[in-house]
Amino acid sequence: MRPRSLDEVVGQKHLLRTGSPLRALVGGRTGPAAPSSVILWGPPGTGKTTIAQVIARGQDTSFVELSAVTAGVKDVRRVMDEALTARDLHGRTTVLFLDEIHRFTKAQQDALLPGVENGWVTLVAATTENPSFSVVSPLLSRSLMLTLQPLTREDIGGLLDRAVVDPRGLDGAVALSPEARDHLLDVAAGDARKALTSLEAAAGVTLSHGDHSSASGVARDHEDGADGEARTADPATVTLEHAEEAVNRAAVRYDKQGDQHYDVVSAFIKSIRGSDVDAAMHYLARMIEAGEDPRFIARRLVISASEDIGMADPTALQTAVAAAQAVQLIGMPEGRIPLAQAVAHLATAPKSNASYLAVDAAITDVRAGRAGAVPPHLRDAHYPGAGQLGHGRGYVYAHDAPNAVAAQQYPPDELVGRDYYTPTPYGHEKQVSRRLEILRDMVRGPGRGSARCE
Repeated sequence: MRPRSLDEVVGQKHLLRTGSPLRALVGGRTGPAAPSSVILWGPPGTGKTTIAQVIARGQDTSFVELSAVTAGVKDVRRVMDEALTARDLHGRTTVLFLDEIHRFTKAQQDALLPGVENGWVTLVAATTENPSFSVVSPLLSRSLMLTLQPLTREDIGGLLDRAVVDPRGLDGAVALSPEARDHLLDVAAGDARKALTSLEAAAGVTLSHGDHSSASGVARDHEDGADGEARTADPATVTLEHAEEAVNRAAVRYDKQGDQHYDVVSAFIKSIRGSDVDAAMHYLARMIEAGEDPRFIARRLVISASEDIGMADPTALQTAVAAAQAVQLIGMPEGRIPLAQAVAHLATAPKSNASYLAVDAAITDVRAGRAGAVPPHLRDAHYPGAGQLGHGRGYVYAHDAPNAVAAQQYPPDELVGRDYYTPTPYGHEKQVSRRLEILRDMVRGPGRGSARCE
């Protein structure tokens, strides 16, 4: 069912419009509308390999395919030499399709540069990872980057319908019930390969449950015509039960070192910060199902507990730390339970980033040189001779003062009265705010004022 032309490609309408660089490349035209090299970036099953092969069908082209998993610098240089010979002696352009270019090292990618820069080859590279991070800058600057979007449910549905009746597919051997079709769309999750594989498996289950001798009826002999047996009038129907028996687990798009890793965990933390517990649970489940390291998830929860909740609910950090320890103690899959408890606590807790902002503001002052001498009465007075230097002289032990709060100077002289911590009116921090106002008056003395950190 692989498309033989751009018109058969499902989805990617933003790349297939008339006059687009991709159509110019497929048509074999030269000039500014026809790039010499293309990097196709998109999730699995969106048509990267298909587009490369369609490009290779252009006139007077040779198609060479390499996989970054198995190819090395020697293989790349051999292709470049052959491409140069084909161009100079035979006037043929070589299309080099390099799958998973993100797996190439810097040295291997550098070996592509002469051929790309001098036009020996038309490079079509495919990657599931962001080229900005995985492709060297010289190669990236010489290539047109095309971003493939995940296929929509409508795109996948049209592909399934076509595969059921197309001679290259099931050729009408089965019919697809609406319920089974919906199930296959659910488990495909936008992956065309997954959809076709699931359809083939479901058709095999259907035919094996019927009167057919084997599932080989899925691929009928197209030469059976007038001399062959009459085709069944009513093809077997793929039911929801058949589809569920064939495949019952949806594909999860996730790459532990690439965009999906960072995008999903970013959405996870922002959902917790935004107090959307349901969205946070979704992203947690997505990471768990994709095999993300649960310790990584737990670490992010510990950070979120302090960064986004802080003193608004001091117990959130305790829950997050406990969940992290529990995951290491019991492992997976049971570890998902304390992780879910921590997510529920953090997402529904009142939010405050006041302590986070406070320490960053203090660090900014320190880096700017606002770090004066420690007041003499606060300095260490435990070593011989410290008393002669005045260390500790005049220090008031807080526990000896009324309410265990001693009125004395604690910061360096240039930072007296400077406020870093500004509590919010949310959760527990609302009580802290009232108490802090009293404490500052007691410690600094009435009328000493504040110099708030902006």
